[in-house]
Amino acid sequence: MAEAARKDNPVEEKEMPESVRAELETMTSTERAAVIMLLMGETQAANVIRYMNPREVQALGSSMVGVVDLSQEAVSAVLDDFVVTIKQQTNLGLGTTDYVESVLKRALGDDKASTVLSRILPGGSTKGLEILRWMDARAISDMIINEHPQVIAIILSVLEYDVAADVLAFLQPENRAEVMQRVASLETVQPSAMEELERIMTQQFSSNSSAQSSSFGGVKTAAKIMNFVKVDMETSVMQSLTELDEDLTLQIQDSMFTFENLSMVDNRAIQVMMRNIESDLLMVALKGASEETRDKFFDNMSQRAKAMFIDDMESKGPMRISDVEEAQKNIMRIARKLSDSGELVLAGRGDDFV
Repeated sequence: MAEAARKDNPVEEKEMPESVRAELETMTSTERAAVIMLLMGETQAANVIRYMNPREVQALGSSMVGVVDLSQEAVSAVLDDFVVTIKQQTNLGLGTTDYVESVLKRALGDDKASTVLSRILPGGSTKGLEILRWMDARAISDMIINEHPQVIAIILSVLEYDVAADVLAFLQPENRAEVMQRVASLETVQPSAMEELERIMTQQFSSNSSAQSSSFGGVKTAAKIMNFVKVDMETSVMQSLTELDEDLTLQIQDSMFTFENLSMVDNRAIQVMMRNIESDLLMVALKGASEETRDKFFDNMSQRAKAMFIDDMESKGPMRISDVEEAQKNIMRIARKLSDSGELVLAGRGDDFV
């Protein structure tokens, strides 16, 4: 068995100095990719980078700067490992995208096939929308501020959630609620709408690309964007959105970072919150919390403080659900303000929760 493992991985078969082995063990996959990029010619490396999104480019660029001090032996080992990986690949996937697209169009027709392909194939966004990912929030808002709210909604839906939140902040206050309503209501954008959006992008960037039916937005996207806006703006937008569509507002609120999600933040954030929350308020909030969320707070108390807290909480007796929910909302407002000021990090804001 050991013999077979050595055959499968010739890199391991070579005797390697301990110092080189230590270098390799501490390298991330991004750093290994950076080494390969540095070994390529400029043209080949540029061609690879074209297929990456902005965050990938930033991570790779940082790693390319960081690996310049690697030993020659470590560089050689990374290259050997890369060659082994390439040899293990098959050519089964070559041309697969074109094949799948052709089959689906034959079976479903162009419109339906485009909807399916936009969900399963990478790079479904138009060139204009891709360029938006590289722009800062102020530049994007200046470009779209006078466009129809539906166009703005589509654009917010394809941006990173924190960037979308910043763009929202630059929009006219009276338009924010309608834009978020449209973001939450988006599901599939048909070719005609994409063609109009592409026309706008073409005017800005002088680029052309084919339009296709695409999936954007939805309640979860709206919730993730709202997770990143400042507390004051959130209150204003949600109040205005309630007047437009109360049911949709409730759906967005249900998908946002909630009190139960606090079970996923780190202990330091919980400790910061406890220093800024009245004990009575926390007792009411925890009355209706899950065991996991309760334990998150209890684990950050001393045994004596925990025992006293539980006794006091139980002595309050039954609480109305509306009072518990209000207490939890107040705590989340405090948590969001602390997060906005940089005093704690609400890990998971804008992410999916399970």
